[in-house]
Amino acid sequence: MSNSASPVEPAVLITIIGETVLKDGIVRLLKDYSVSGYTISQVQGEGGHGRRLSDLAGYNTNIEIKTIVSLEASDAIFSALKEEQGKHGLIAFRHNVEAFY
Repeated sequence: MSNSASPVEPAVLITIIGETVLKDGIVRLLKDYSVSGYTISQVQGEGGHGRRLSDLAGYNTNIEIKTIVSLEASDAIFSALKEEQGKHGLIAFRHNVEAFY
């Protein structure tokens, strides 16, 4: 699908789902790696850390953060996020994508 005239380039889409209390730290982390933009959404769900209902603002709530970065940046961001695992409800995954950004 790619060729030299293509307006897109290989990239990595990172999705991070975690407790709302982690938001400021994750945003700081993304900015430390010069992420040019991200999207944050309030989400609900259930997993290993229990059910998150988003019933009270800032309490028992989850956010989802998505951003597009290079493979190298995604490796560094994942390593930093790994340090938070076990302290808070947090999951992250990534997909290879083609993007213009």
